[in-house]
Amino acid sequence: MDKHAKIYVAGHRGLVGSAIWNNLLQKGYTNLVGKNHNELDLLDGVAVRNFFDAEQPEYVILAAAHVGGIMANSVYRADFIYKNLQIQQNVIGESYRHGVKKLLFLGSTCIYPRDAVQPIKETELLTAPLEYTNEPYAIAKIAGLKMCESFNLQYGTNYIAVMPTNLYGPNDNFDLERSHVLPAMIRKIHLAKCLNEGNMEGVRKDLNLRPVEDVSGESSADDILAILGKYGITANQVKLWGTGKPLREFLWSEEVADASVFVMEHVDFKDTYKAGDRDIRNCHINIGTGKEISIRGVAELIVETVGYKGELLFNSDKPDGTMRKLTDVSKLHQLGWHHKIDIEEGVKRMYEWYIKNE
Repeated sequence: MDKHAKIYVAGHRGLVGSAIWNNLLQKGYTNLVGKNHNELDLLDGVAVRNFFDAEQPEYVILAAAHVGGIMANSVYRADFIYKNLQIQQNVIGESYRHGVKKLLFLGSTCIYPRDAVQPIKETELLTAPLEYTNEPYAIAKIAGLKMCESFNLQYGTNYIAVMPTNLYGPNDNFDLERSHVLPAMIRKIHLAKCLNEGNMEGVRKDLNLRPVEDVSGESSADDILAILGKYGITANQVKLWGTGKPLREFLWSEEVADASVFVMEHVDFKDTYKAGDRDIRNCHINIGTGKEISIRGVAELIVETVGYKGELLFNSDKPDGTMRKLTDVSKLHQLGWHHKIDIEEGVKRMYEWYIKNE
């Protein structure tokens, strides 16, 4: 990509999009375009078409998505499939109509079957049933990667789909109901530490920035303690969903950004499959570390990093989700990119960022 080419980053304020935006700036790209939700509703097909008419981007990075953790995926199933399909349909469709030179679509490794062979190769896609709790989101992401693949095969476009593993990092979502597991645990354990140390001012400061079900730092102490208790947060205990046994792979968001920009700069569609294949499929690329840790293990790491002195409990009545989901990243390694930040350093960076941005 030319350093002056116009690049549209959809979702540039989110966890992944903001990291990609910053990575592009650091690498000298000077003509970036981003719109927040109030400026451009990606669910509105007419608005998206008008945006492409006006801006005429040469490259598109589709990092916008409707995302959430296991609780949100279980409850808001229609939102997850409808909104993600609509976003993808609008952005990919307008990219084709406006002759975009290259598009990067970001999905998720939840696209793979619940009981996929581990570590999960790209070829495991559509070989068995999905995990029920996030099935609508996974189906939407599968549709997105297949849309990219199909446009390439029919129209000769250059759309690349990448499937990052579980992500965490700056600008993450810390909403106690809708966030992913790692940021949710960091916030829960931080709030429990404040309660354990009698630091009610710290609790109020946190809730003023990120209210929980309309309870803010201005609410009464009783209301604050009640809402935190609902989410398993007390001075002496933190309760987390599930057994703590599932194994997860975590990737620092700034690294998925670096991998994404690497793919935009160095990988074309023809590099994602073997020449001469009769059936061209599974052209997406896993992005991850190839390393895993149990939910209990990462929770204990957060407890140590935060300095919480209370007890860590797991509620086995709540769902675990997929028990293991480790990506095979050999395809990405062969293309020339490797991760550098492991979970121990990442959790430390994450908590430092959280405290700094309270």
